[in-house]
Amino acid sequence: DDIVSGRVVVTSAKNSNYNNDDDDNNKDVNDDNNDVTLLLFYQYVEPQWDDGQYERAMAFVGLKGEEYGLTGRMRVAKEGLNCTLTGTYEGVRRWCASLRSYNDHDNDGGRYYFADTEFKLTDDLPRGQLFPKLHPFLVDEIVNYGLNTSTNKKKNRYNAGQNQMAPSIAEYSGTHLEPKDYHEKMVEDNTVIIDVRNHYEAAIGAFVPPPNGAQYIDPLMRKSTEFPVWLDQPETKELLKNKQVLMYCTGGVRCERASALLRQKMETEEDTKALNIQGVFQLQGGIDKYFRKFPEGGYWKGKNYVFDKRFSHAPPAIEAQERSSNQTNNNNNDNDDGQPIEPQLKMGKCEACSKPWDMYRGKRRCPTCGVPSLICRECHDTVEKHDKSIKCDLCVTQGITSKSQIQEKEKREYKAYEQKQQQQLLLHPSTTIIQSEPASNPANITRLYIQNMNKETMDEGTLCQTLPGITHIQWLYGGRNNLSSSKEKVWLGSVHVEMATAKDAASAVGQNGITILGRPMRISFAKPDAKDVWPPPNTRIA
Repeated sequence: DDIVSGRVVVTSAKNSNYNNDDDDNNKDVNDDNNDVTLLLFYQYVEPQWDDGQYERAMAFVGLKGEEYGLTGRMRVAKEGLNCTLTGTYEGVRRWCASLRSYNDHDNDGGRYYFADTEFKLTDDLPRGQLFPKLHPFLVDEIVNYGLNTSTNKKKNRYNAGQNQMAPSIAEYSGTHLEPKDYHEKMVEDNTVIIDVRNHYEAAIGAFVPPPNGAQYIDPLMRKSTEFPVWLDQPETKELLKNKQVLMYCTGGVRCERASALLRQKMETEEDTKALNIQGVFQLQGGIDKYFRKFPEGGYWKGKNYVFDKRFSHAPPAIEAQERSSNQTNNNNNDNDDGQPIEPQLKMGKCEACSKPWDMYRGKRRCPTCGVPSLICRECHDTVEKHDKSIKCDLCVTQGITSKSQIQEKEKREYKAYEQKQQQQLLLHPSTTIIQSEPASNPANITRLYIQNMNKETMDEGTLCQTLPGITHIQWLYGGRNNLSSSKEKVWLGSVHVEMATAKDAASAVGQNGITILGRPMRISFAKPDAKDVWPPPNTRIA
């Protein structure tokens, strides 16, 4: 690119067709004002920004966005950025160049966080595609999987208070395949291809691998937070058994965490290890980049749902063909129903009349689950907006008839998932430990007081794996002043422990506040009184 260095993918929107909500916007496609550039990109940052780095990055992207006249959405989290922006040809590129050179000289060793970011630019869009204003907003995750609570204190429904559930992208992310290589992978047998998008997106377009090629899997999700639950289901694991796994999404960002989550399970969970998965691969740049490499569509069928003002689009050559066909039909009046798209190109259908349809119009939502409604033009004008009998195909298939029913379904699935995670923490508690500096221990104390532990699930094995070096454990029962070990007493969730060395004790106190089994443990030195018999008899661990 003439302004932005590094990884940049550029295409032109000339001769494209757009599914806007009103016909006035479509007129803009034909005028001379096609001077808008659309920017799509994401970048995970590891290790995550601390509070100061986060605030400085947020201020930088916002101020530079205003300076270069950008509009659109910036999802800004401690784990990185996920942006969909519009502006002029030069304004967008100048902003990308400034981000490419951004670092935090005084606080992170001069690290350039966006040196290898892939920017995807679409030029020559009509002015109707401009977002009205710039909207940077703080989020916990740049894709909401419910796996990290780094920027707010709200309890996460998936992890029972854990903050270390998000798998490392750098450590676990799947193998990234460029569109040409991914295209070739879809031909291979013994392969599954997981659509990581929501079902309402897949309903209007998806990859259709050739016969004897990869098996397509739609997880039937309404939102990304359902993916960890789906991945843990026995039926899902059976589908992945002995297979190589391909994943794809709109722009690539959703696959980062999704592939990392699967690969983490392959290394840490015995039942997933036993599946003998033959590799995890993801489409670099997502469907958006695949269309740029395969303008005729490749193995893609239908439309790609997008979260900008295009709403959805087909591969470029198909768009040009549709536009030409529409103009011919309009001139000749041969198309009786006056619809802008050839029926054979549609993968979805109207939820009211079952007519082939692939355009989400207006703000209609499924009355039970709230996902966008796929309603044709005629039904949109004639069917009551709040008609509760018109539901999305997923609610129809699953027999969902009310909001409370789907809430109960989610609650039931989340509870089962949480229980599984608790069991995994018992088996692998060390996976939640954050390595920290040992505490100062000039008196060489080896006795510790540990409190606020999970009373239902903490046991000797978990505690010893969490804090290496424990030689004795005194479980504290009864009231605060009653240290009786009577089995009839209630365990307080606290212990005294003896460590093998003063160094082990210092390392353990350095872990003060770590969350194990859903509770932050409080760990402190507890020098024994001269009158104490310490360690007591019968407290040595096996």
